[in-house]
Amino acid sequence: MHSGKIGNNHLMKNRPVWNRMVKALYVLGVLAGIGFFVIPQPTFSQSPSSALSLQVSPTKGTFLGVHFLNAMKGWIVGAGGTILHTEDGGATWNSSPRRTNALLTGVTFADPMHGWILGQNGTVLHTVNGGKLWVPQESGTNGTLYAVDFISADHGWVVGSRGVILHTKDGGESWADQVSGTTADLFGVHFLNEKRGWAVGALGVILATNDGGKIWKLQTTNNPATFFDIVFTDNVAGWVIGTQGTMFQTLNGGEAWVDHTRSCGSPCIKPADLVNIMFINPMIGRIVGERGTILETRDAGFTWQEIEPLNSETLYAQSFLDLSNGFAVGDHGTIIHLDSSPSHH
Repeated sequence: MHSGKIGNNHLMKNRPVWNRMVKALYVLGVLAGIGFFVIPQPTFSQSPSSALSLQVSPTKGTFLGVHFLNAMKGWIVGAGGTILHTEDGGATWNSSPRRTNALLTGVTFADPMHGWILGQNGTVLHTVNGGKLWVPQESGTNGTLYAVDFISADHGWVVGSRGVILHTKDGGESWADQVSGTTADLFGVHFLNEKRGWAVGALGVILATNDGGKIWKLQTTNNPATFFDIVFTDNVAGWVIGTQGTMFQTLNGGEAWVDHTRSCGSPCIKPADLVNIMFINPMIGRIVGERGTILETRDAGFTWQEIEPLNSETLYAQSFLDLSNGFAVGDHGTIIHLDSSPSHH
């Protein structure tokens, strides 16, 4: 249900990957220079990449969103209005007719029939027939929409640039603007139910609501990192991730966030940005990000295994149904199939 989120690269030497594509969209020079010291609590270990295989993509464009309905049927969206779908588990990908040239940032389905795609210029596309036809919806904003979460075919939230939070109760026929109280770009949103949800974004912003978004309150980490994604596995346990390996965990619904940021190692190499986090159950989760980073936990985040990357392309989004069926997508048409079922180890 949880859709992919977007990140931005601000690597000094490789700065333009993201900026080239969406020049004016988002520049994060300020934060790139800020270093901070942390004590990493979870342990990180390396595991071989036998679990990863590269799929052949019909395009070399950047992919920012992916969502699989089942092991066979999935969707990818990205730059230049690209919409791809597969019916055979990614062996072959077909393009849907282009509805827009806007950068598309995310795709999600509430059930096999009802899905949404979002992107630049306030773009929201909707399908009621499993993606056979995508129809534009009027979002009422012209900013970039970065992330979406639907808890049912009717009920969903979208977040985006300049603190925009939109909410629908009728499957996107109408979108209501919610007061976020921030002008920071928001990159991630996650709802547990109709009342309780969170949104995260630039400048260390974490917003929480207990009433479906009528009121959003700031939760604090005292960290200036940009947060790209947030996930909760139940009412109390949650994670946020972001720039330079930033990871925070809460065990009390976000009252307090504990810093689990990865250390930069020795010699110190700037940790990769962590862009998208997803759990399939309270124990098993995965994070993807810059430089092909893939982290996996099977013990609710006490330990994270780094899967050796196939290449150094930044991964922006992922979708996985179980350990043997996961997909991650990113720069230059990268589509990776992840199979970390035990037979591979």
